[in-house]
Amino acid sequence: MRELVRSVWREPRSPGAPVRVRRDWVLLGLVVVLTVLEGVLTGAYPGMVLGLLLAPAVLWRRTHPLPVVAVAFVACGAIPFVLGYEPKNNALAYLLILPFALFRWGSGRDAVIGGLLILTKITVAAVFGHIGYDDMLLGFVAMIAALALATTFRYRARLLERRLDEAKLLERERLARDLHDTVAHHVSAMAIRAQAGIAVAQRRPEAAVEALRLIETEAKNALAEMRTMVRALRHADLAPNPGLTDLRALAGASSSGPPVEVELAGDLDDVPATVGTAIYRLAQESVTNARRHAKEATRIEVRVAADDGYVRLRVSDDGVSAHASGSSGFGLVGMSERAGLLGGTCEAGPAPGRGWVVTAALPRTGAAA
Repeated sequence: MRELVRSVWREPRSPGAPVRVRRDWVLLGLVVVLTVLEGVLTGAYPGMVLGLLLAPAVLWRRTHPLPVVAVAFVACGAIPFVLGYEPKNNALAYLLILPFALFRWGSGRDAVIGGLLILTKITVAAVFGHIGYDDMLLGFVAMIAALALATTFRYRARLLERRLDEAKLLERERLARDLHDTVAHHVSAMAIRAQAGIAVAQRRPEAAVEALRLIETEAKNALAEMRTMVRALRHADLAPNPGLTDLRALAGASSSGPPVEVELAGDLDDVPATVGTAIYRLAQESVTNARRHAKEATRIEVRVAADDGYVRLRVSDDGVSAHASGSSGFGLVGMSERAGLLGGTCEAGPAPGRGWVVTAALPRTGAAA
């Protein structure tokens, strides 16, 4: 039990809390309008004034959840001692948003302190007769409901973040494996050239010099590939890495689903293997997604074009797009991660009119300039 309390107390704040967005201002305007209307129609002016004074708290409920809860509920707890009764304005129900924000975005310490403040306010109001015990019970239930709902949203967001991180790490591992194969190819070529140079060094010195030049070229290529290496390498698969020349195989990769048209343009001869493999992986993932999610599609088009600076990929379909709702989105996260590690970009979205489009641009050198 002690460990549970400690873990709750040490719980950090949820990351990524929005500062203030448009819907916050809309909410503030709605609260003000409803509070004024109720106060004017019912004549409950003290509650109206209290509601208007506390209304701006909704703008800071995510960034400063504990101070907002403290100010709001201490004020609500003190006002009955000033007026002699508890304001019954229904518009004050918007204050329930504040405990929700406290448990959703605050740290464990904030949640414990804020929760105790709220419980104390409700208990004191009941003890001094400002509210009935049935209202006290209702207040406890409301706070428990806010806690449960906020905790659900909090840990669902954390689970989604973990799954996104796992997708990124998986793509990094795949890229590391591809890079490992590429660098291993260069190192193997260097070893073979060195052995050949040693064998003929005494009889043909010029052949040894030529071997050294070839080793230098291979070493430069290997170093260029190593610039994009991720932190850890995994063991390479026995199968060779696919490249740009393998893209045409996507057209016949599956007997089911819409046909795939592949078009290659530009100078693709000296594109580094890491870039070629990345383009192939991005195209393969995009085609797989299109066959899986593009309903009523009649074709899938894969276009690759290279210029002096970039290799560009465009994969499109003409189906009724269900990508956004039908897929988890983790494949797109992995694609963006792979492109980003090579200094490029990868974007996906609905095409104008109909279909889905994936575009990617990778630097020809395989690294950001």
